[in-house]
Amino acid sequence: MLEIIGCGTALITPFRPDYAVDYDAFRVLVRRQIESGIHFLVPLGTTGETPCLEDDEKVRLLDITNEEAQGRLPVVAGAGSNYTKHVISNIKLLDKHGADAFLVVVPYYNKPTQGGIYLHFKAIAESTDKPIILYNVPGRTGVNMTAETTLKLAEIENIISVKEASANSSQISEIIRNAPAGFNVLSGNDDETLSIISGGGKGLISVASNVAPALMSRLISLLLEKKTTEAEALNARLAPLYTGCFVESNPIPVKAALSKMGYIENILRLPLTPSNNATLDLMGKLIAELELS
Repeated sequence: MLEIIGCGTALITPFRPDYAVDYDAFRVLVRRQIESGIHFLVPLGTTGETPCLEDDEKVRLLDITNEEAQGRLPVVAGAGSNYTKHVISNIKLLDKHGADAFLVVVPYYNKPTQGGIYLHFKAIAESTDKPIILYNVPGRTGVNMTAETTLKLAEIENIISVKEASANSSQISEIIRNAPAGFNVLSGNDDETLSIISGGGKGLISVASNVAPALMSRLISLLLEKKTTEAEALNARLAPLYTGCFVESNPIPVKAALSKMGYIENILRLPLTPSNNATLDLMGKLIAELELS
């Protein structure tokens, strides 16, 4: 079973002034990620505004990602929904377009029990032979997937890891400590990555790496190589960017930053709206301080 470790970028989806997907800009962003040394790519996640994308747009974005990746690094496609049957349909659709694995979020809004969460992911895993990465982000879903549930799911062969964004350090430590061989924990929050990898985690699915892919992939490599002093220094340098990426709802600040850098138009689909001027100025300041281009 494929192992996915290191730094992966939760890719944004650029839009044109008419709100159509800007596929040319997306291709440029994917190339920049690969050339910057990112370890894997994650299109069609929440950062990519996937709830506001049509199926044909999702397919084209995944096709472009794979065209640029050319098998050199894994492509993990977001396929989550709060309806189990819909997730399975998403996977069947995207599997035809070269996804190496799927990122599936805990069902949001309907607040299932732990038993419901387990059966949801079990059914999804049984529907495909591709690897599944669980995604626990209670701040967005309204329900936390406990360590007990995660570890039970970890026994299923093609469930290979969890993206943990619960901010619950004791829960994350318990998962790392008791996980079966071959099951990894990935940080789901940039600002918690140093502690998670230092405690045995194997990587990060990052928002900040949309803006600073070379620095973020370097940070994760240093952590995995246990070069702690260098990693701590680089993490401290990047910390203001972590904060900046969430001064408004993600991906509003990241899109502001990439627009300041000239890669995209600062456009989002409703219900999200472009950043305010303060965020735009802040992201410009952070880009200058990190000497990004």
